[in-house]
This record gives sequence, structure tokens and C-alpha cells, in this order.
Amino acid sequence: MARKKGIETIATNRKAFHEYFILESFEAGLELLGSEIKSLRLKDCSLEASFVKLENNQAYIFNMHIKPYSFNTHTAVDPTRTRRLLLHRKEINKLTAAKEIKGQTVIPLEVYLKNGWAKLKIASAKGKKLYDKRETLKKKDLSREMERGFKNKFRV
Repeated sequence: MARKKGIETIATNRKAFHEYFILESFEAGLELLGSEIKSLRLKDCSLEASFVKLENNQAYIFNMHIKPYSFNTHTAVDPTRTRRLLLHRKEINKLTAAKEIKGQTVIPLEVYLKNGWAKLKIASAKGKKLYDKRETLKKKDLSREMERGFKNKFRV
């Protein structure tokens, strides 16, 4: 069976854009078991409370929940087990350097299938303060109001 072409989004971390300033993003492969990739194709995944940790020149994602595949005949897999991320050495070095800076962290943004392969979009990010969050909400509300105004203005 041929692999599907293109990108199919499985899960996104919408809260990340509200909580953090995204500085630089990377695409990482996911090291999964057979039943996990089948479950991902059914879109049974959640990024809530998941985080990326860098240890021993390797990147790992913790608490990413992949629902166990219902037709699995082998032993059950822990849904929130630690999974290794597949990155190039230069990317890992950039992420560790970014993590060393105070106030910066590495967060998961999105899980998707790219040409049949499971990928995770991660980013180095800096936490927002409360006033930054209010400012972004205010900008979003203003842009919505402007769009509504234009929409009503051009309606006949």
C-alpha cells in the first residue's frame, strides 16, 4: 500500500501559543511502536501537559497521550510513556543552547503525519507574562471587530 502524500494534522497544542512566545520551531520524527502509529492514524492523541526534555544529547517527549490501539493483540503499551524524538545533532545543540537561556523552554506544538511518517513540531519558546497575554487577546479582538466591520460594510 502506498504512503499518503501531504500533511495530515493529528493534534495541536493550542494553549502553547497563548502561554509562550514561539522563537524557533523544529520538525522531529517520533520513535513509536506499531500499535502507536496505528492509533495516531485514527487521531487518538493528545498533547495536553506534554513537555520536551533534553538528556544525554537526546530529546524525549514526556506525557504525550496516545490512546492504546483497540485491535492490538500484543501486550498493551503505556499511553503516556516517554518517547524519543529523532533530531539532527545540530538541532539538538540549538535546543540545548536555547534551554540554557533563562526563561526559555522547549515545547511541543503539533503532531502530524507527513507522507505517512509521524512528525512532531517542537519549538524553543519564552513564557509570556500576564500583561503580554492580555495584549495578544486585545489585538485578536480588535482584528475580529475590524473584519466584522468590513464584512458588514460590503454586504449589499
